[in-house]
Formats: sequence, structure tokens, C-alpha cells
Amino acid sequence: MTTSKNQEEIAWDFSEIFPNIKSPQIDETITALQNEANLLVETYKGKIAGSEFSANRVKELFEKEESFLETLSELVAYASLSFYAEMTSEEVQSLFNRVNAFQTNINKQLAFLSLEVGTLLLMTPDLIKDPLLSNYQHHMERIHRNHAHKLSEVEEQIMLEKDEFGVNKWSELQSKWLNTRMMDVEVEGKIKNLSYAEANGLLSHPDRATRTSANKAIYGLLGKENEIFSSALRNICGDWMNVTKRRHYDSPMHQSLISNDVDQNTIDNLMKAIVSNVGVYQKYLTLKAKIMDLPKLGNQDLVAPLLLGENKKFEWEEATKLVLEAYNGFDPTMAAMVQDMITRNHIDASPRFGKTNGAFCESWYKGKSAFMLQSFTGSMGNIYTLAHELGHACHAYLSSQEQTLHNTNTAMVVAEIASIFGELLMTDLLLEKAETKVEKIKVLAHVLDDAGMATFQVSARFFFEQSLYDSIRQEEFLSGEKISELWCAGRDKIFGNAVDWFDEMNWEWAMKAHYYIPNFRFYNYPYVFANCFVYALYQIYKQEGASFVPKFKKMLSAGSSLSPKKIGEIIGFDISKPEFWELGLQQYARFTEDLEKLL
Repeated sequence: MTTSKNQEEIAWDFSEIFPNIKSPQIDETITALQNEANLLVETYKGKIAGSEFSANRVKELFEKEESFLETLSELVAYASLSFYAEMTSEEVQSLFNRVNAFQTNINKQLAFLSLEVGTLLLMTPDLIKDPLLSNYQHHMERIHRNHAHKLSEVEEQIMLEKDEFGVNKWSELQSKWLNTRMMDVEVEGKIKNLSYAEANGLLSHPDRATRTSANKAIYGLLGKENEIFSSALRNICGDWMNVTKRRHYDSPMHQSLISNDVDQNTIDNLMKAIVSNVGVYQKYLTLKAKIMDLPKLGNQDLVAPLLLGENKKFEWEEATKLVLEAYNGFDPTMAAMVQDMITRNHIDASPRFGKTNGAFCESWYKGKSAFMLQSFTGSMGNIYTLAHELGHACHAYLSSQEQTLHNTNTAMVVAEIASIFGELLMTDLLLEKAETKVEKIKVLAHVLDDAGMATFQVSARFFFEQSLYDSIRQEEFLSGEKISELWCAGRDKIFGNAVDWFDEMNWEWAMKAHYYIPNFRFYNYPYVFANCFVYALYQIYKQEGASFVPKFKKMLSAGSSLSPKKIGEIIGFDISKPEFWELGLQQYARFTEDLEKLL
């Protein structure tokens, strides 16, 4: 495991947590955590739900639980992040499996905590409003909402056991299989044998023939190996339908609504707004086709850079300077958090075989910091990814500095606020630095590509996921071909006739990791929610300027101590109203109009 950054390798440095993967401190931490878990059982099991369990004792319990979880989450982060960076290392995989098994056993051992606290709050709901527990009020409200779907302690333990070698392993298979594939891609006329991550990085290559080859290579391979992916998805979805019935959820989506701290009506209004505004996205796709001198876009052109002027490649140092400048222009304290991430080597950016695809940022609460991953190849898209993920890092810094651990379990629908806002700050900076009309066109097209993905394309994935469960309810077999049929139907609902698709793209669903996450369905709509939310925020920022900054930081610092609805109220939004979502979509239309004027 690389733990330092040099000119060749931009990699994580985990030495602040453990010196190295063989450190005896790992064993010591596991032993100490097990002892703490045993003490929690001895102190609280069977003793929480009684009427004599006062607000003082609830506060004491929450504080002990938070202290325990700080260290456990740090251990889990170390093992999982090490694995995501080097999935083919036997040492790393061994630790990853060991820590996963340990966490599963701990979760089984402590399953009684949430059950007994939930029962206590059901019996004595006045505790939720007790002034002594004000710090944990919303945390308790979320426990209360979720408690109706909890099972008995033994049943919860059985659920964890069946997941350990069930859906967890199906998920692991999909990820490992995908990220260890090699394929031949024609890159600027030369055949190269590339890893999946390397090939995926070519999907936005300037050369159309290269993009075409990369798309056909990736999705053609997925089609040939579709039985692996359809088996994984079929079993994960089938398992979730059983869980939905067992836990008495209203629908396969219900658990996601609870997790995201929102209600069905709010999400229904969001998706209705998307469907009624698909025309603005299709208008942009038509504009892009004209810019590229094409009668219609092909799927290989959706995230393609425009061949107008030079397609600049950014060096890593230049990229980090741009992100720092963008954040500094908004708020110097957030820029300092970005600098801290860079200085402490908390970013893994080098592409490598066996490294997981994509980008993410994971909070490190105990260190009041975060770690982020991407595969940086120097494109403008990489600059935006860096700005996006470092927005997550700023969110982690602010919430961990202001909140106790239980109040940092931020719902996904608001977890994207800082990251998408960071992209808009980068847009402002790049437009300001643009010296020609062509440069501005390229920046706006990139923004509309990315926002179109997060707002509209991701909505297609939401409709696809809905159709998977509809199909299961109708007792249809989810073969690879059937899944592809559902994928294309969801896709066409958004794109209409604006894009021509390769046949290989019917298998695109196979590489979307979100569908394979164990016990968490409907991962996609929070991105749609967040993008519309932030685009509405952006309009307020443009009107208010510097006076907006404290309100924005207050939103981020709130973590999960407030619901998304209450967070929206900080700047005067009511997210339950249909017109709120229309406001966010208006910003996408404005960007489209700005591009049209430049043309």
C-alpha cells in the first residue's frame, strides 16, 4: 500500500491512523473495540427500555456510543479505503475482509441498542423534546421514525449474518470483477490493452473514434459477461424485496426515504418537475450536436469535450491551484480546508490497475478531516471532480467541528450541497478566466453536460430502478436481456429521440455500482434532489453575494442535526413545494440560454 505522495504517485497517506497495514496497533484497536462493545452490552442490554431510564442516562449512552463509533468508523475507513485503492493486494483484501467480519459481529452484538432506544422513545416520546437532549433531538426523531421497521434482536442478527455471505458478496463480486477487467481499446489509431478504469477515462477523450472504441469495448465486454452482473443484480434486488416485506416498508423505496430524511410527496414533486422539464435537456443536446457539427449526438458524445480551440490538459499542481482559488473567492476558511487536504496527502488521484473506478470523499470524523479518491488524467472534467469531492471534504470539516458524531450522519439529499456548489464556484472562476468566446462555450457545455447527467440522466436511472421492482412484483425473471429492456425504457423517458445509442449501451446498467449497494436502494434520486437544490441556492448567492456565505456555512455545519426541510428554511426554501424544484431547473435553462447566446 502506497502511503506517501511523490511525483509519480498521488496517493493516500494513512499514517495518521495506522503506521502501515501490518501495524500491531490494528490488532490493539480491534481488541480495545471488542472490550468496549462488551462493556456496552454489560451496561445497557435489557436496561434501556424501562421507564426509569432518564434523559441523563440517554445522554450518557449517546456519548459513550459516539466515542465507540469514532474509533470503529476510523478502523473501517482505513480498511475499506486501502481496499478501494488496491483491490488486487492480498494483504489489503485480507484486512478488508477481516474488518468487515469484525464490524458485522459488532453490529450483531450491539443491535440491541437501536432496538431498545427505539422502544424507549416509543414508550416515552417526551424524551425527544427534553432540553437536556437538545443536541440529539433530530437524531432521536430519526430513530423514532425508523423504529417501526426494526425486527427483534435475534432477527436483526440473522439479517446481518445472511448479508455477510449474501448480498455483501454479490456486491463485492460486481465491483471486483469490473475493476479487474482488461480490454483492447483503439486510442488515436493504436490498439491498447487497458484496465476498466483506464478505458473509462477515455469516454470523454477529444477523439471521437477513441470514444467510440472505449464505449464499445467497455459495454461490449459487459454484454458478453452479463450473466455475472445480472445474477448479482437479480439476487440483490430479490433479497431487497424480501427485506421490504419483512420490515413492513410501504415500498422498496421507503427505506431510502427514511434514510434521506424526506417524504414521498417531496420526491414525487421533484420527479414530476424533471419529467415536465426534459425538453430543456433535449434542447441542450441538440445545441451540442450543432456545435459538434453532427446531425444528432451519439451516446459517445454525451460527455465529449467540444473540439473548439485547444483541449487543454491540466497538470495536478495547476488543478489544485485552480480549486484553491475558486474556494478562496467564496470563503478563505473553506479554501484552508482544501489546502489541508492537499498538504496532508488525503487525496488519492493516480489511476492504477485494481483501483476502484469513480470518485468519492469519505469523512474521517475522529481526525476532523476526510479522504477523497479520483483517477486524475488532466481533463477539465477532472478539475470539476476535484472541486466536487473537495466540497464534500469542506462539508465534513464543518460538520465534524460543530457537531457530535450522531449529528454527522448527513442525508444524501443534502450531502451533495457543498460538492455541487464547489462545481459552480469553479464555473464562475473558469468563465472569469476565459479569454475568448470559445473558452466560455466549452465551460458552459461542460457544466450543462455534468448537470444534465446529475439532474436528467440520473433521473433515468431512478425510473429504471423503479421498473426493476415493478418487474419483480409482476413475477418477471430479471435476465440480462430483461434488465437491458428496462434500462432502455428509463433512458428513453429522458432522452427521447435526441441521441443515437450503440447496441452495446443496452448493458450500461451493469457497471453502475449504485444498484449493487447492499441494503440501500434508490441511491440515485438524492443527486437529482441535490442538483436542483444547489442550483436554486446558486441563484440566491448571485443575488446576495458575501451575505450569503454565513448562511451557506450554517447549512453545512448543521450536519444531520436538522432535517433537509429545516436546512432549506435557513435560506427561505420550502422543499416540499413543486415550485421549489422548478426554481432549480430554471438555472439549468439559464445556462442553456447563455450557451445559445454565445453561439
